Amino acid sequence: MAGYILKRMLQIVLILVVFQSILFFLLQAQPGGIEYQFIANPDIPPEARQVIVERLGLDRPLGEQYLNYLKNFFTGNLGVSFTLYPRPVIDVIAERAPRTVLLFLTATVVSFYTGFVLGKILAWQRGGLLEYGVTLGGSFLYTVFTPWFALLLIWIFAFKLGLFPVGKFLNPVTWRDAPVDANHVFNRMLLTILAVSVLLLILYRLTRRPGLSLVGLLLAAGVLWVVSGLGAYALDIAHHLLLPTLSVTLVSFAGTMLLMRNSMLETIREDYILTARAKGISERAIRDRHAARNALLPVVTSLVLGLATVISGGIITETIFSWPGMGLTLLNAAQQKDIPLAMGALTFVGMLALFAHLIVDILYAFLDPRIRYHG
Repeated sequence: MAGYILKRMLQIVLILVVFQSILFFLLQAQPGGIEYQFIANPDIPPEARQVIVERLGLDRPLGEQYLNYLKNFFTGNLGVSFTLYPRPVIDVIAERAPRTVLLFLTATVVSFYTGFVLGKILAWQRGGLLEYGVTLGGSFLYTVFTPWFALLLIWIFAFKLGLFPVGKFLNPVTWRDAPVDANHVFNRMLLTILAVSVLLLILYRLTRRPGLSLVGLLLAAGVLWVVSGLGAYALDIAHHLLLPTLSVTLVSFAGTMLLMRNSMLETIREDYILTARAKGISERAIRDRHAARNALLPVVTSLVLGLATVISGGIITETIFSWPGMGLTLLNAAQQKDIPLAMGALTFVGMLALFAHLIVDILYAFLDPRIRYHG
């Protein structure tokens, strides 16, 4: 497995070179150039315009610009944001990315778990009114127009009922005298969700009781946050996080549920399910240990590969809920012609997609012992 992972990492580096090359030459092929948004400004004198061109490296040959571009990428230098000058792009990404990852990772974990459980139950108890009702509701949510649905949730739960804030991601009054900044709490919350997800996967494989495992892990995580003294700040972020998470979860879980249901319906027709019943194994054990585990593989593939689309989907969600993550950052950068920041955001999407493929392969070997990789 270690040799396989090393081989895949080398492939990822090679693909990143190709991806960055495509971004660079697409930028060069666009009409005009980066410098024209500054040179065309009549308020900038000719001497200052020439300084801008030299500092951007646009007076050098194309080949030298390309090599410098790759060198800067692999050394972590993605340039300086035009609209947030003089902040480096890598700092902006480091600030905004955890907010997007926290939002969509939370929604993904909840939607995946909910869709997985409902999907296997519906497939196992097929033919009843419950299956038809839930399947119909899931189909509606899966095909619903996301902006309309998000605005509907805001109107009902935030505007009419007042249960959640309308937008943003924290309450300024709560954070006025905070001992840490919001990014520190965001990162801690993200690590907590990752730890809970990994432990839940391990405990599911060992105990086969995911419900009890999830409750226990959430209680333990809550106690740790209270002891750390940052519980109130995490709770404020979670309060702002609930409504956009609910919007993404309701749309996403339906796809997982329908895919899990269809995969389970195919799995329960296999011969090993009939053999397990002939051995006298309980129906619950057959469903959870034999059918659901094998039916989970295509669902995991869809889940992890879908993580790579969080930025494109996040543009809609983050704009509607005023959530200052990478999706909203990419939209603003494109509208304001902040090319370094837009390129950095696209680079983040590309890297996320590549590592998602690697995670799929590793999870396959973890979930199915029949799969083995050799370096």
